Amino acid sequence: MSESTVIEARDLGLTFETNDGPVHALKDVNLTIGKGEFVSFIGPSGCGKTTFLRVVADLEQPTAGAITVNGMSPAEARRARAYGYVFQAPGLYPWRTIARNVKLPLEIMGYDRAEQARRVADVLELVELEGFENKFPWQLSGGMQQRASIARALAFDADILLMDEPFGALDEIVRDRLNEQLLALWRRTEKTIGFVTHSIPEAVYLSTRIVVMSPRPGRITDVIDSPLPAERPLEIRDSQAFIEVAHRVREGLREGLADAV
Repeated sequence: MSESTVIEARDLGLTFETNDGPVHALKDVNLTIGKGEFVSFIGPSGCGKTTFLRVVADLEQPTAGAITVNGMSPAEARRARAYGYVFQAPGLYPWRTIARNVKLPLEIMGYDRAEQARRVADVLELVELEGFENKFPWQLSGGMQQRASIARALAFDADILLMDEPFGALDEIVRDRLNEQLLALWRRTEKTIGFVTHSIPEAVYLSTRIVVMSPRPGRITDVIDSPLPAERPLEIRDSQAFIEVAHRVREGLREGLADAV
């Protein structure tokens, strides 16, 4: 494994045993993610995108193949606090202020109060929520709540950020703004990001690489290296390079659906 390799899956498979028989969620997944990459996973519902992220996070255990995170098993990486995880819903506690929601993992990890305060201030500034420390989640918009969720995942400064369709429930205008902010955050922090989405434009706009997955059993049908520059104004979505990558993603999704029929 290269020193720059952060996540490596080899012939990875996961089958769930149910009362109705086995469900093959992932099959023969081979993928290497390098340090500092922004990798998006896209595919139809039920194709295993979220399942793969959950395997990385040690929330699901594979039934075939192997996977390492920073050269360790997912369980060892979890104990080493190697990653932060952002779910589809913000998952903020309504009785805690934004600052106290963000500091929750720091409290659990035993950081002293001064360090908690410093880290909370740093990450709230990073996601442009300074001044909202004492607000409660219900006083913030959906987009601001999701930014608070991202701040919480960043609070203990893990090198890896796993994001499971964090902007899917937001309207297009808010989503565009958060996409811009996430790219800026990624450039500033140099985190390695794994990002699940159903949106082709979002995947193309954000990623250094796009992983296209097939319907169940989830397999990787294409891995697309983005030719887009690191600096990406929203207007880049009108460029020929952007349109060509989006077309390749769309064709990959169609081929995967056709093969599944």
